[in-house]
Amino acid sequence: MYRLIEFLRRTYVTILFVILEIVAISFYARSTYYTQARLLSRANTVTGGISTAISDIGKYFSLGRENALLTERVAQLEQELTMYRTVMADSLAIREAAELQYEYIPARIVSNSINRTRNFMTLNRGLRDGVTTDMAVLSPSGEAVGYILACSERYSVALSILNTSFRTGGKIVGDDYSGSIEWDGVNPHKVQMHELSKYADIKVGAEVVTSGFSHYFPAGMLIGTVESFELDRTQTSYDVVIRLAVDITKLYNVVLVKNIGLGEAVQLEEEAEHKIYD
Repeated sequence: MYRLIEFLRRTYVTILFVILEIVAISFYARSTYYTQARLLSRANTVTGGISTAISDIGKYFSLGRENALLTERVAQLEQELTMYRTVMADSLAIREAAELQYEYIPARIVSNSINRTRNFMTLNRGLRDGVTTDMAVLSPSGEAVGYILACSERYSVALSILNTSFRTGGKIVGDDYSGSIEWDGVNPHKVQMHELSKYADIKVGAEVVTSGFSHYFPAGMLIGTVESFELDRTQTSYDVVIRLAVDITKLYNVVLVKNIGLGEAVQLEEEAEHKIYD
C-alpha cells in the first residue's frame, strides 16, 4: 500500500495531465461536425493500416496452402500436356483414346533427411492415392529429385538424389552421349556424372537432363548445370561435376511421375533375360 501511495505521489502530475488531455480531446471532438469528420477520417486511416498489416501477415502464413495448390495444378497441366503431345504425334492415326505414357500425382514432403550419405524423403501420398514403387519424384518446376522405393496406404518413401545409392542416366542438352548420374555423399548441392564419352560436346554451364534410359524418369527432366569436368584415368570418358537445379534442402512440394508402361517393359526384359540364360 505504501508503494502505491508513493507511486501516485511521484506520478500524479503526469496522470492528471493525461486525464485533462483526454477530457479536452473529448470536448474538441464534439465541438463541430467538421471536427468529428476529421477525427473519424484519421481513425479510419489508422484502422486501415492495421487491417492491411494483419491481412499481409495472414497472406504470408497461407503461402504453404497456395504452394500446394500450385503444385497440384502443375501436375494437372503436365497430364494434359502429355495427352496433347500424344494426340499430336498420332494425329494421322485413328484411336478411341490417347494412350498416355505418364501419370502425375502432386505430393508434399513430410520428412526429408539431407545430412547423411543415404538420404530419404517421406511423402504424404500412398497406395490409396495411386502411388507405386519406381515412380519418379520431381520438383514442381520439373527437376529430378528421386524415386519411390516403398509405399503404405497413406505414405511413401523416396530415395533422394542425395543418396549414394541413387543412379539414373543423364546427358548434356543437345548431345546424344549419356552418362551415369550419382552422388558422392559430400555436397548437397552437387552430383556427379561418370562414363560420359570423351566425344561428348560438353562445356561449363551446359544443362544436364535425364536421358530417359532409366525406368524412373521421363527424358529431358532437368538435373542441373555443368560446373566442371575432366577426363578420367582411362582418358576415354569424362567425370563431370553438376550443380543441382533444385535445392533439395528447401524442397517442400513435389510431383510424382508414374510410367504407365513400366510393368510391361520390365516383364518383357525379364522374359528376354530368362531366354538367354535358361
